Amino acid sequence: MTSDPLLQPYQLKHLTLKNRLMITSHEPAYPEDGMPKDRYRAYHAERARAGVALTMTAGSASVARDSPPVFNNILAWKDEVVGWMKQLADECHEHDCAVMIQLTHLGRRTRWDKADWLPVVSSSHEREPSHRAFPKKAEDWDISRIIEDYADAAERMKAAGLDGIELQAYGHLMDQFWSPLTNDLDGDYGGSLDNRLRFTFETLTAIRERVGPDFIVGVRYTGDEDLPGGLTKEDGLQISHRLKDCGMVDFLNVVKGHIDTDAGLTDVIPVQGMRSAPHLDFAGEIRAATQFPTFHAAKIQDVATARHAVASGKLDMVGMTRAHMADPHIVAKIMRGEEERIRPCVGANYCLDRIYQGGMALCLHNPATGREIEQPHEIAEAETRRRVVIVGAGPAGLEAARVAAERGHEVIVHEAANDPGGQVRLTAQTDRRKEMIQLIQWRFEECERMGATFHFNSFADEATVLAHDPDVAIVATGGLPHTEVLDEGDALVVSAWDILSGDALPGGNVLIYDDAGDYAALQAAEKIAATGARVEIMTRDRSFAPEVMAMSLTPSMRELQKHDVTFTVTWKLDAVRREGNALRATIGSDYGGVSRQRHVDQVVVNHGTRPLDDIYFDLRPGSINLGEVDYEALVEGRPQEVARNERGAYQLFRIGDVVAARNTHAAIYDALRLCKVL
Repeated sequence: MTSDPLLQPYQLKHLTLKNRLMITSHEPAYPEDGMPKDRYRAYHAERARAGVALTMTAGSASVARDSPPVFNNILAWKDEVVGWMKQLADECHEHDCAVMIQLTHLGRRTRWDKADWLPVVSSSHEREPSHRAFPKKAEDWDISRIIEDYADAAERMKAAGLDGIELQAYGHLMDQFWSPLTNDLDGDYGGSLDNRLRFTFETLTAIRERVGPDFIVGVRYTGDEDLPGGLTKEDGLQISHRLKDCGMVDFLNVVKGHIDTDAGLTDVIPVQGMRSAPHLDFAGEIRAATQFPTFHAAKIQDVATARHAVASGKLDMVGMTRAHMADPHIVAKIMRGEEERIRPCVGANYCLDRIYQGGMALCLHNPATGREIEQPHEIAEAETRRRVVIVGAGPAGLEAARVAAERGHEVIVHEAANDPGGQVRLTAQTDRRKEMIQLIQWRFEECERMGATFHFNSFADEATVLAHDPDVAIVATGGLPHTEVLDEGDALVVSAWDILSGDALPGGNVLIYDDAGDYAALQAAEKIAATGARVEIMTRDRSFAPEVMAMSLTPSMRELQKHDVTFTVTWKLDAVRREGNALRATIGSDYGGVSRQRHVDQVVVNHGTRPLDDIYFDLRPGSINLGEVDYEALVEGRPQEVARNERGAYQLFRIGDVVAARNTHAAIYDALRLCKVL
């Protein structure tokens, strides 16, 4: 028995949830052909096995053909979904984990040119800024068929053996009917709050007729749109009471805000540098007012906050969704008394960013998430102990050290700086991105716990490595900024790194040429603009910062727009010349035929990094594999067995930016794939 509030069971109707931690509905975009197949099932099963009480799939599953997903969601309107959901539910149930699914009709929050090219439907003609489609205003027959679609989907989920469903009512069709901003219908479904809620209660009635009184049905909804003219907190309290009193709803899952713009969505699902648990007190007010089962999730990253949410009576069930993407074993570690070993969610939002950037959610911090079939969350011990020497203690080197140490190998790390972290230490210099340092801290603490040896302020060379008589040498020395991109004047520019590190002081009138499109230019711009300088960010791309997705861009935009930073797209920097105490920048265009001048006192170039690879090439001649990597073996999870040099004494590999400029996830993924089979 335990007194930990998080480990107390919770009775939801007939369903006993074994603890107070849940994964709220979200869509990692793992479906195949709209179905939650093996990858999807493995993702949820891993977290069920590790002890979470309730996992909610889909964010959200589409109930109708004219609600095409904007990315890869579950299609709950297809009968074949029943078999796939049953397999997922059965496997999670084996671990005493309840399973639910979120159902929705997206309304205007999609596009007409997706899937079957059917018109988008909503309760007004108002376009959603994020997805840009102008909707058809719903007719009576639209409303009738969509209600039937909801009921059909709910019946499928009951047939699949799920424990319940959740209806989505913030930003999607249901909430579009609720909000005065998006409902200008005449007649029974428009006007008064009673009329605007009619579609929801008719849908609930139809669902109950199909699934019966015992099947669990909840609603995830906004209790305050936080928009002029939208649903107010008072409206939200009224809606909360009506949902409770209707007798057809078993729990409330409360959010605050709106999701029709990138900035609005980011406030609902806060990212790195934003306040933790910003809506927890609001959800607690709803629970206090209704005395009804209340769930909530919004940047509840740590166990202490989750414990407080339950102990203080603010919530009945706490959603730690992104936290479980970073570490699926949160509950298991709490139960083992190992909270300090939980891999922290750093709020980088690569999970959501990657859906739009690459088609499926990935965790910046944990490369096994979403790859449970191929990559382990827990590393098996090797049969033979080997000596692994690693040069570089950035994210790639630290992950290699961690995984190799967990395999039981002797691990020795050399790092030229006096602290671990590499480029991440520069990233963390920006106050709103300081959480990134936890990527480093967690790995370093794990390595120390397992006995890895670190040598700091050690600029290792070939002799340093060979003195350890390694079985495996791994070079993870990263890269250095590349600024030699101009026809003339390379020596007159500084890098974004120079600004972030303090090696170059900000100018007063600054042109930042961003030819990489990642975070470094934005962070440099923030630092310079904060001094009161005039700042222009220029890129040859059609949009600026294309490697930074919308939600992660939001906090940066708020900061930069506050300082009146100028953004210029489709222009490229050609040359920089000295003119007295100033600089004359010549800019051109890939589209040709034009040239312009800028007169500034500082030019900052962000053009990625070039590998710092001297030690790798020094070590190559003495290696067994001459540095070669068997890509087939790497992808398939087999050991590296390339032998190209009979006189070689050790295997040699390089990982991370010392190969090529990529990102933190790529560096960590390199290390995991390579070292899990060493």
